[in-house]
Amino acid sequence: MILTDTHTHLYSKEFDKDRAERIQAAIDKGISRFFIPAIDSKTTTAMYDLEKEFPENVYLMMGLHPTSVKENYKEELQHIEAQLENRKFCAIGEIGIDLYWDKSLLKEQQIAFKHQIKIAKANNLPIVIHCRDAFDEVFEVLESEKGEDLIGIFHCFTGNLEQARQAISYNMKLGIGGVVTFKNGGLDTFLRQIPISQIVLETDSPYLAPAPHRGKRNESAYIQLIAEKVADIYELSIEEVAAITTKNSNDIFKV
Repeated sequence: MILTDTHTHLYSKEFDKDRAERIQAAIDKGISRFFIPAIDSKTTTAMYDLEKEFPENVYLMMGLHPTSVKENYKEELQHIEAQLENRKFCAIGEIGIDLYWDKSLLKEQQIAFKHQIKIAKANNLPIVIHCRDAFDEVFEVLESEKGEDLIGIFHCFTGNLEQARQAISYNMKLGIGGVVTFKNGGLDTFLRQIPISQIVLETDSPYLAPAPHRGKRNESAYIQLIAEKVADIYELSIEEVAAITTKNSNDIFKV
């Protein structure tokens, strides 16, 4: 059984004391593929170091997180393009719009999001979307960029059924994480209505740990708990869920 964590920040400082041990613990449970989103230029070196330590398991993205879109965002976009000239990545991410923390830079977030979609298309790469309190704004950008060359993952999907179907209409798979295990998360009430071919699994570690670890540090080993919940929702075995969602990740990342 091979499980895939399509979104995990294993380079995060929260893992500085036991990173190798926690990654090995995940591998021992059959979680052998870790897809690593970028935040901004400050995380690039840590991402490369992680890849060097686990070259058979780690796949890197490159991108500018919406909460890192500041006055210098154009320099950050140049950094992304420079990295793409030097090496390959599996996706452009995580990118998108976040209006939870700060609404004052919406215009800049929209520009950065759209620009990075164009970078992804130019490099034949999928995108990985971060959306928080911004479904309408994200969908507006996706509508302007829709087409066969636009594919990716709607990371940490927490919307409703209508929003799920709209995301899928833009060739996005839904990233299902710890929220699906929350009693008040809501995802479990309609997820069965979404074909399992349209979802992938993720932890977003060290954030959003699934029950019964909610509120504590998340880690990639907990993808098993998410897979078990998804298996229960779809009335499948965990082995079937692992096989299907790993194939779905292959379809997006091409690895």
